[in-house]
Amino acid sequence: MSVRSNHPILNLPNILTMMRIAAIPLMAVLLLSPSRPAGFWAAAVFALASVTDWLDGYLARRMGIVTVFGKFLDPIADKLIVMAAMIMILPFDRVPAWMVLVILGREIVITGLRGIASSEGIVIQASDLGKFKTIFQIVAILGLLLNYDYNWFFGIQRPWLHVNMHNFGMFYLWIATLLTVWSGIDYLVRFVRVIAPRSDSSV
Repeated sequence: MSVRSNHPILNLPNILTMMRIAAIPLMAVLLLSPSRPAGFWAAAVFALASVTDWLDGYLARRMGIVTVFGKFLDPIADKLIVMAAMIMILPFDRVPAWMVLVILGREIVITGLRGIASSEGIVIQASDLGKFKTIFQIVAILGLLLNYDYNWFFGIQRPWLHVNMHNFGMFYLWIATLLTVWSGIDYLVRFVRVIAPRSDSSV
């Protein structure tokens, strides 16, 4: 679908995206405390924000109001809330610093490459790898925010029904980290394949 520029910036999908950004300070304040209630409510905020990530794109396509502003702001909002969540739980040793570095470094590099491609009039579409990476990141962060043991089975008190959400989050974070590296390399290869011919033709 082509990007429409004749729609107002303050449409419903863009408002949802801006609400996702506005939720970041609330989540960050909650994560100043390592307590179980703070983690639970921070996870609730993060989950709601993740839902708006799907909803704003769906509404924009359904309503035919895909805008340049929305296409610019949406991925920034996604990256900001993921970065904020991971950085805020670092002091509590819930996540290895090197994993945070890999994930955030990848996002910064790919954002820079997208900017270069865009300046050349090229749009490199997100791959399925990138989409899976995002899904696993969201699931991992939810687990790491909840962190403690939870019984999700209607209060039935059995040891094997308890889930340690930190271990749950770390399991998915390992997968997310592998997909982060894999999708980053994939994007870099596609970027070089598209940009290199243009560089050669300009010599």
